[in-house]
Amino acid sequence: MRIGHGYDLHRLEPRPPHGNGRAFVLGGIRIESATGPIAHSDGDVLLHAVTDAILGALALPDIGQLFPDNDPQHDGADSSIFLRDAIRRMREAGWDIANIDCTVICEQPKIGSYKSEIATNIARLIGCPVTLVNLKGKTHERVDAIGEGRAIEVHVVALLKSRNSIGV
Repeated sequence: MRIGHGYDLHRLEPRPPHGNGRAFVLGGIRIESATGPIAHSDGDVLLHAVTDAILGALALPDIGQLFPDNDPQHDGADSSIFLRDAIRRMREAGWDIANIDCTVICEQPKIGSYKSEIATNIARLIGCPVTLVNLKGKTHERVDAIGEGRAIEVHVVALLKSRNSIGV
């Protein structure tokens, strides 16, 4: 077994024409919101954190090293590309997902009504049963940038299991 922790945070700003926030995408699902992330890719903090958790469990370079935010090729990129690359690396190394546990921290938008759709999409992208993906939504009780609605934060823990008895 191997465990990895993924973390991401993005500043949120009003969407155009009042600001530079991108469309609000979480776990590959577009969510209606007056604000959106400031990011080089599509700004999907959840997929970024899931990707980093898997890469961390494999002791590989992180998402920023593999997909630098100064590379024009990744400007506006769909974050599922990054996750699919991590999954490919995981499978090639002989590992599978045992479970993924995700915590999304933001004041707005509320994610409760999207949780099932997001978890289902993450499971689809990973190629695992949805029963292996847990998603929790929390607030920051109006404290600091997250609590004031100026940022979104995500923590993810990924547990991997070896496909062979020796491990890698």
